[in-house]
Amino acid sequence: MKSHQVTGIGNALVDVIAPVQDAFLAEHGVEKGIMTLIDRPRAAELYGHMGPATEISGGSGANTIAGLAALGDRTAYVGKVKDDQLGAIFAHDLRAQGATYDTPLAPADHEAETGRCMVMVSPDGERSMNTYLGVSEFLAPSDIDEALMAGSEWLYLEGYRFDGPESHQAFARAISACKSAGGRASVTLSDPFCVDRHRDAFLKMIREDLDLLFANEHELMSLYKAPTLSAALEAARADCALVACTVGERGAIILHGQDTIEVPATATKVLDATGAGDLFAAGFFHGLVSGRDLAACGRMGCIAAGEIISHYGARPEADLKALFSAAGL
Repeated sequence: MKSHQVTGIGNALVDVIAPVQDAFLAEHGVEKGIMTLIDRPRAAELYGHMGPATEISGGSGANTIAGLAALGDRTAYVGKVKDDQLGAIFAHDLRAQGATYDTPLAPADHEAETGRCMVMVSPDGERSMNTYLGVSEFLAPSDIDEALMAGSEWLYLEGYRFDGPESHQAFARAISACKSAGGRASVTLSDPFCVDRHRDAFLKMIREDLDLLFANEHELMSLYKAPTLSAALEAARADCALVACTVGERGAIILHGQDTIEVPATATKVLDATGAGDLFAAGFFHGLVSGRDLAACGRMGCIAAGEIISHYGARPEADLKALFSAAGL
C-alpha cells in the first residue's frame, strides 16, 4: 500500500470571493465566466472596488485534495506559497483538512507574494476569476519530491499550473517518478482559455503519459477544436483510457474504453459555482480509490459538486460521506 492515494500539484492560492452585479464586470473590464491572469497592481485595483469579501484558501487542485482529505483519503499537495500571512493561512487550512503539505515556503523576501484569486460571483451563480499567481507561478522541478510522487497511487495535475516558466518540466518530473513506481497520473484541463494557451502540451501529455482526464464540456471542445461535444468525447476516448467530463446541470459523462456512462447532476440551488469541477474530481477520485464502479464514482462526483455550489467557497461545508450514504453509495 502506498503512503498516499492521491497527490495533487497546482496553484496554491487564496480565494477572495464577493458577490457582484454583471454591471460591475462590465465597468471594470472583467470577462464573465472565465479565469484571467492579472498582475499585482490589477489585483489591488479590483480588491479596492469589490464589496465585502470572504477570504478562503483555494486553488483548483488544492480544493480537490482538501475534499479528498475531508473524506478521509490519504492525500498530499504540492504548491508554492510565500512565507507571508496568506501563505501561512493557506498551509494551515490544507493541513487542517487532513492533507499532507510539505512544500517549503518561498522566502519572505521573494518579490512575489502568495497568489490570490479574485472571484466575482454574479447573481446567476457564475464566477469570474481574476488570478494573481504570485509566487505560485514559480513552482519548479526542484520543488517536486520524487519520493512523494513514487509513494502516490494517483497524481492529480491542475491545468492552470501550465502557466509558469518551469511548470511543464515540474510536471514531467512528477509524472516520471509516479509512473516509474507503478502509480497513475491524471490532469484536469481547468479552463478553455488555459487549454488554448497550451493545447499542444496538453495533448502530448494526455496521449503519452496520462491515465485519466478530467474536463468540462467547454474545455474538452476547446482541446480538440471540436464543433460538438460528441466529437470531442470521441477524440478524448481515443487519447485517454478514462475520461470524466462534466456537463453542467446535465451531470457528467464517463468514458472507459468503448463504455459510456451518463450520470445525472444532483439537484441544487446554485449560489456560487466556484469549485464545482474541483469537488467533482474529489468525489470521483474517492470512489475510484475506494474500488467503486465508475457509475458510483460519477455519482459521488456529482453529489460533491452539488454540495459545493450551494454555498460560497470551494471547500466542503457538509459531511460528504453522509451525503454519499444518503444516496445509497
